[in-house]
Amino acid sequence: MITPQSPDGERAEEAEALIRDRLVLFRRRMRREATLDQITCRLAVRMNVRPSEAAAYLARLSHDSGVDLLDVARSVDERNPRSPEELHAEVPSWVGDVMGALQMAAAYLTPVRDETGRVVDFLVAATTEHARDVTGRGPELLRGRRMIELSPGVVRSGLLEAYLRVYETGRPFSRGPFEYVEIRDDRSWPVSASVKAARVGDGVLATWWIHDEEERLTRGWERAQRLAGLAWAEWDLATGRVSWTRGMYEMFGREPSEGPTPLDRLPGMVAADDVPAVGEMMRTLLEYREAVEEELRIQHRHGIRHLRLLAEPVLDQDGLPVTIRVMAQDITADRRRERALAMAHEQASRARRRAEEEHRVAVTLQDTLVPLRKGVVDLPGLRLGLRYRPGEEVGSLGGDWFKTRPMPDGRVLVAIGDAMGHGLTAASLMVQMRSGLAGLAYTGAEADQLATWLNELTYHANQGITATGTAIIGHYEPAARTLTWTSAGHPAPVLVREGKASFLEGDPGTMLGAFEAMEYTLTTTRLEEGDVLLLYTDGIVERRGRDIGDGLNALLDAAGRCVEGDLDNDLTCLLEQLGDEPAQDDICVLALRVL
Repeated sequence: MITPQSPDGERAEEAEALIRDRLVLFRRRMRREATLDQITCRLAVRMNVRPSEAAAYLARLSHDSGVDLLDVARSVDERNPRSPEELHAEVPSWVGDVMGALQMAAAYLTPVRDETGRVVDFLVAATTEHARDVTGRGPELLRGRRMIELSPGVVRSGLLEAYLRVYETGRPFSRGPFEYVEIRDDRSWPVSASVKAARVGDGVLATWWIHDEEERLTRGWERAQRLAGLAWAEWDLATGRVSWTRGMYEMFGREPSEGPTPLDRLPGMVAADDVPAVGEMMRTLLEYREAVEEELRIQHRHGIRHLRLLAEPVLDQDGLPVTIRVMAQDITADRRRERALAMAHEQASRARRRAEEEHRVAVTLQDTLVPLRKGVVDLPGLRLGLRYRPGEEVGSLGGDWFKTRPMPDGRVLVAIGDAMGHGLTAASLMVQMRSGLAGLAYTGAEADQLATWLNELTYHANQGITATGTAIIGHYEPAARTLTWTSAGHPAPVLVREGKASFLEGDPGTMLGAFEAMEYTLTTTRLEEGDVLLLYTDGIVERRGRDIGDGLNALLDAAGRCVEGDLDNDLTCLLEQLGDEPAQDDICVLALRVL
């Protein structure tokens, strides 16, 4: 019976296949690099130049011919076959004595020079009997050979350059443990190695150590401890001997020369509030003979450190504890991050509450000053349709306002404006502009003078902060059917006549509050019975991701289609045409029909 494979099994197989494919590509790339390195070093030996110069020569051939670099290298290598030859160098007799005395892998390297006398390589002139390279070749296969041909890995690892510096400067060199990759028979031989070199006489004495698997695992564990912030300690209860790893000294703020802390001194190392926790921890280990996990704050010389301790007792055949073993982890950084996140969360919560309170106050101001949000009102010679919609998000509530009122001289004040900004600041500025204009209008002055006075009020009443706004201010004369108006940086009104919409032409003016002294231009527009005049704020034409010019063109198109008869229906249609979505800003639209 064939059982259908589960989706999880299929995903696992796909992941395994992907890993296998990547490993194949990785190994193929490694083999390519190994082959190139080997050929480059053989060419460097034949040309008697440094490997970097041989590599540059092959790269130029590949570039000029348009042939792949590896194919070029193989072609050059095949045309110039050369079997390794053993060279001999005269070395002082004391070199042999030194090699015989050393109980380690070592080689004495003598310089190989080009025709100008520059050192380009080294010859393995002598070795100890313990000398073995990464691939297992012994002394008889190492002596008398050019180093870069014998061990191409010295080039990529940087050891060749290091030996050249040692020879030229006389300064010793030490490196390791490090990951070294030897190249032989077009394949890679990776190992972990340590190397030392020093100039001795007219040559370089190099020693090396290939670390075995146990050493590699030990170093890997030490690296893992450092990365994870782990340390280990052991207290022998019978002898009093204490063993700490280096990480334990760092966590407790002690120098290795001071020695580890005895078990009975631990309470003095922790914060005062954690002393009872240490006592309970010891009771659990020594009396209950159970493992315990505890978090303690250590009084470190650089401040408080937070440690998580996992301790266990080692019991003898009678069940008595003889040793206490502890694994410690430094979690100070985790606790700092938690505190930072908690602080950020609290700050965000306070800012949200403050914004919500400002929004509530601003809404209250708007409700008080602009109680009418929708509807139709009759004025002398005009019928007014209205839509006023505050921003719906906290912080997006703006400063849009309007004012329409019959004046004692028979004219009708018509005004709309926008205080810049959002929130409580914009709402407060809106109150100032709207109330200021309402009072100034009773002077009987023309609209341009009203705008000048309102600009001065906005500028001088808000010293120390940036307070600006825009407005259209006008007077409608019912008998003459004329609108005398001025603009203070506000979008131009739209006139809809016989189904065609257009912007009224006039001086755009400068926004209110930007400069101390400003004069505004008065424009007179003659209207006809049935004309509809639209005054609006920028919230109706601005949309996220859309240019303001496109929004104004959309307004003209919608006005031409929607303005027909009933102003309330006309405004509903207008907003739907322009995208009746949740507003990012206030929206205010006045539709004035000439009677």
